Amino acid sequence: MLNGKKIVVILPAYNAEKTLAHTYSEICFSMVDEVILTDDYSRDKTKDIAKELNITTIVHKKNKGYGGNQKSCYKAALRSGADIVIMLHPDYQYSPKLVPAIAAMMAYGQYDAVIASRMLSNSALRGGMPLYKFFANKILTWFQNFMLGENLSEYHTGFRGFTREVLETLPLEDCDDDFIFDNEMLSLIFYYNFKVGEVSCPTKYFPEASSINFVRSLKYGIGVLKISCLYVLASLGFYKSKIFSKSAKKLDMDEELNYYYIRRD
Repeated sequence: MLNGKKIVVILPAYNAEKTLAHTYSEICFSMVDEVILTDDYSRDKTKDIAKELNITTIVHKKNKGYGGNQKSCYKAALRSGADIVIMLHPDYQYSPKLVPAIAAMMAYGQYDAVIASRMLSNSALRGGMPLYKFFANKILTWFQNFMLGENLSEYHTGFRGFTREVLETLPLEDCDDDFIFDNEMLSLIFYYNFKVGEVSCPTKYFPEASSINFVRSLKYGIGVLKISCLYVLASLGFYKSKIFSKSAKKLDMDEELNYYYIRRD
């Protein structure tokens, strides 16, 4: 709890057996009320380690994709009564020690969403981010800031926090089930006029940390350009694509999801 707000950390996991325990051990449990992990049909022992750690765990019976996995996370967090939800990749690329700082920025009403940026203080390169990813991040971020009229240091981090109001307002059900989900979500946050804050976050690149390959990175980059253009068209009233339209669907809280629970004692 922080300022009377229930804090829930969600861990969207896929093949995270080598890093999950380390990530989990650095979460500040004096502030965090619950941790929920969704295992997206991993081929390793992620769910077994989660059970050993006594984490509330959702295990998909089939792979739902990165975005689809997050949707399950958010639904579970909202059902648990979360006021603030912090999404943290369990691959230990981002520092879990920043959860209190991210939560505080929302718990006291300063921001509706907060991202942990690898680009502030040049922590990305120091942490080993490949040069091509660094420059791609910079170029895509410049383009999105120009198109959306914002000034973020990056749009592509996997460590983010949201208030309950954000998650209940955004039409996330119609967002993509792949990696572009993150970018769609952030664009929608600005489209709905929510306030976004940033904190500087050190990052670590190592073999066990999850990272998409060059082909998928290229696909993601093209998706970012597309979403930015669709955002502008919707903002100007020329054309409203599916997620920017009034008919776009919010998270379906009544949906019978394809998972089972390993509940904490």
